[in-house]
Amino acid sequence: MAKIAVFGANGHIGSRVVREALDRGHEIIAVVRDPAKFVAEEHGKLTVTVGDALSPESVAALAKGADIVVSAVGGGDGPGHLATIRPAAESLVAGLRSLGGGEAPLLIFVGGAGSLRTPGGKQVWDTVGLPEAVLQIMHAHGDALDFLRTVDDVRWTNLSPAATIEAGARTGTYRVGKDDLVVDEDGNSRISMEDYAVALLDEAEHPRHVGERFTVAD
Repeated sequence: MAKIAVFGANGHIGSRVVREALDRGHEIIAVVRDPAKFVAEEHGKLTVTVGDALSPESVAALAKGADIVVSAVGGGDGPGHLATIRPAAESLVAGLRSLGGGEAPLLIFVGGAGSLRTPGGKQVWDTVGLPEAVLQIMHAHGDALDFLRTVDDVRWTNLSPAATIEAGARTGTYRVGKDDLVVDEDGNSRISMEDYAVALLDEAEHPRHVGERFTVAD
């Protein structure tokens, strides 16, 4: 079983990653800014602690001794994402880098769908009519991925969701792609947050995409 530090553990995706990991028997450090806002049942393998993904020192302190670090941080609205997502990627890498190559855990970064290629050959964020706030969120994740792709001394994986990700059922099944949007026969691309968490934990347990981005959809 692994020791996993989850930054952004009280968010929609982070909380589901925590739940899935605990159900599998892993030890979890749930890293949050405000423990009073973290809602979870008490669990013998769950530790809730205050930390800051934007502080390399905080990252290093909480990641030391962990096997996996998951970044599920968000920024709320579009400007918030622009101010948070790439800076978090840079801070997380800096913090892990300070632990040394042999000591740093694998970083699994919750990404976005905007930079994925559509069946028409464009990227999702080129879709006509997308609101500016949505575009900002998409490009924030794209900027973080661009940064991660320059990193070769810290192990990382970026997991992009389907075009639509929302609360739903845990089926335990999903399809995998790399840089192309995974769609069904009707051209739809979606995944539940619960199955996204399944895919993330499957990757944590059996890393197959170190140093690259991949995507999942139902």
